[in-house]
Amino acid sequence: MENTMVKMALDAWYGTVKRAEALLEQLTDEQLSMAVAPGRNRGTYLLGHLAVAGDHMRTLLNLGEALHPNMVEAFIRNPDGPAVDAFTVSDLRNAWKTVNADLNDGFSKMKAEDWFLKHNSVSAEDFAKEPHRNRLNVLISRTNHLNYHLGQMAFLKG
Repeated sequence: MENTMVKMALDAWYGTVKRAEALLEQLTDEQLSMAVAPGRNRGTYLLGHLAVAGDHMRTLLNLGEALHPNMVEAFIRNPDGPAVDAFTVSDLRNAWKTVNADLNDGFSKMKAEDWFLKHNSVSAEDFAKEPHRNRLNVLISRTNHLNYHLGQMAFLKG
């Protein structure tokens, strides 16, 4: 049963990443520089945000240290603004690709039972009380997060 649940969650993750990659291939740098709607985030912010969220997922799942800690301030701690402009669209596309390649590599090395271990942001005491706060739950919530922002970025196609 654990194998089936993990496979379902990973299939959802990989499918969502594949859709995101397809969309990113369609979008020009100019389109990514636009806001998804008036008064909303730009595509560049969302791309950087998703790259950093994936990078953070690596640390939560104990797959390694952050690959792009220099991006946290601009894409997690602050809303879309001038700090985003320090990164080129090429920088953001590359960060997205490197983070996802690293995640794929890490996921391929995990056994089904590893997904039910606590993630790195929950204490052992809290995990004992709430065992659903595991690595699989992180994957599921990040898949939903990616889907949400993917829906926003779809508006950039015009």
